[in-house]
Amino acid sequence: MARSGINKREIDKWAKDLVRETNKSLERAQRRNPPRVSAQIEATAGAVPGGEVTSGYLARLLLWLDGRAKQNPAGYIDVAAFAEELRLEDEDPAILALQLDQLDLVQILRTMGPGTHVRLTDAGRVAVRQLKDLQQDRAARIRHTMDAFHRWLFDAAGDQKPINPVLFLATPAAYFAGSEITGAELHEALAHLSQPKLIEHIDTEPPTVAITPQGVSCALTGGSVQDYVNQPRPGTTYNTYLPNAKGVIIGEQQNFTQNNTDGVDPTLFVQLAGYVGQVSPILGLPDEDRVELERVAQELHTEATSGNPEPGRLRQFATQLKDKLLEGATTMAATQGIQMAEQALAALM
Repeated sequence: MARSGINKREIDKWAKDLVRETNKSLERAQRRNPPRVSAQIEATAGAVPGGEVTSGYLARLLLWLDGRAKQNPAGYIDVAAFAEELRLEDEDPAILALQLDQLDLVQILRTMGPGTHVRLTDAGRVAVRQLKDLQQDRAARIRHTMDAFHRWLFDAAGDQKPINPVLFLATPAAYFAGSEITGAELHEALAHLSQPKLIEHIDTEPPTVAITPQGVSCALTGGSVQDYVNQPRPGTTYNTYLPNAKGVIIGEQQNFTQNNTDGVDPTLFVQLAGYVGQVSPILGLPDEDRVELERVAQELHTEATSGNPEPGRLRQFATQLKDKLLEGATTMAATQGIQMAEQALAALM
């Protein structure tokens, strides 16, 4: 099973595979797991006066109410009917109505039952118009798709197991401003997520993806994908601090701190050296090979923690570690080390 970044040829193949697989995979996913859980996503950020509609269902509910209001302009509409249509068994219609009421987007008819009968306010009608306009913003759609898919992938397969990305389209998160995200938009988002190595393309049938350690780090920041990708890159000063390094980084120092202004971020190489030093005894290598592996890891650690690590030497030692791990790549520990080496080498490009 080969893993790699998505190049142009793979993107073209991905597009064809995605179009072919989307309908049948989505149909299977919806039949087995109809969406029932509200997704807390910023689907309409900035679109609603007085606040944001932060539930994956609320934007859809607003548009649904607008459609019903055209049939009954002066009357109140029961939100429970919306929940029934979408089979939202875990959603309380009264809570959905209350959320919109608190944003001044609907008015609740307080005299009838549990408070699920509502009608749009003027602010609600303006919000509907803004949602429809926002749906036409292609850049915003792709940004949202990248963020929503990345968040879904972290929740669904944060352990880096491959998963069919088409399954995302069957979730409540696969909506932007109340409209469905298309297979083409998902395909484009996957390509953008692959370029900074937040996901990996897995050559399977149907195609699958896996989140990378870098993708996990991005998810844990809590910000958007673009915020993470646009962080300062090589060329600036890096301050690398790894506490309690003894036993994690090869060497005897208790802490490792480095200021480097030559445009090389040594963090991934330090982590690779420390990881190999930890797992070398469990890789099942002959003693002679294990000693050589640890020697190269020590060389990499020494270079990476120097005042001005040389890119050529970092590449040399990381490549040697990768090659030696490939020779004994029969364990998950070796496979993880290979991935770490590849990511460290990619950082030099």
